[in-house]
Amino acid sequence: MENVLVIIPTFNEADNIRELVTSVLAVRETIEVLVVDDNSPDKTWEIVEEMKKETSRVHLIRREGKLGLGTAYVEGFKFALDHGFDFVFQMDADFSHNPKNIPDFFEKIKDCDLVIGSRYKNGVRVLNWPIRRLLLSFMANVYTRVITGMPVYDATGGYKCIRKEVLASLDMNRIKSNGYAFQIEVNFKTYKKGFRVAEIPIVFEDRRVGISKMSKRIILEAIVRVWSLRIRSIFGLL
Repeated sequence: MENVLVIIPTFNEADNIRELVTSVLAVRETIEVLVVDDNSPDKTWEIVEEMKKETSRVHLIRREGKLGLGTAYVEGFKFALDHGFDFVFQMDADFSHNPKNIPDFFEKIKDCDLVIGSRYKNGVRVLNWPIRRLLLSFMANVYTRVITGMPVYDATGGYKCIRKEVLASLDMNRIKSNGYAFQIEVNFKTYKKGFRVAEIPIVFEDRRVGISKMSKRIILEAIVRVWSLRIRSIFGLL
């Protein structure tokens, strides 16, 4: 049976992390969890350290400071490849991504290489977001689809399952994006390399507790990065 790693980046997620990791591990006995914590002031990492003592299926990378979502996932990807995991999940720490959807990813990944949990496939499935943020997210994905030509409805979504072959094909040192732009960059490079990309519909529910990490800088990065990826693709520089 395949080995699976779920990567969960964290910054101040002490209220969520134990319950989330426990829920993920309960889905399937071959699942392991890697928490990449940016030295959370609320000491999220201490809770993960306690869980590591309880089970060998929990791993932790504690970083020196707040280095960003993209670099956290890159470290997680490298960990997955170094330790021989067959499938890798990306997942938020705030329960906006429901662990109960994991079996749906396993079913879909049988026929493709990257599965994206989509908020906008066959309709809009987002709960408890202000209309302004929902419109911003939806239009950002329309913008991305038009500029890149990538047939994906939720290119900025962070709930994904990826085969190890995809990760092995990516030059991790050339992935420079963070935030939404990171998700777009990985999806686009995977698509342009000829891997099979698919979406499954999920219901995305806004975080239960804590504060969103969204910022104007993250939005601006995504706007600029889309054009950068398209241009680099045209000249074969991906």
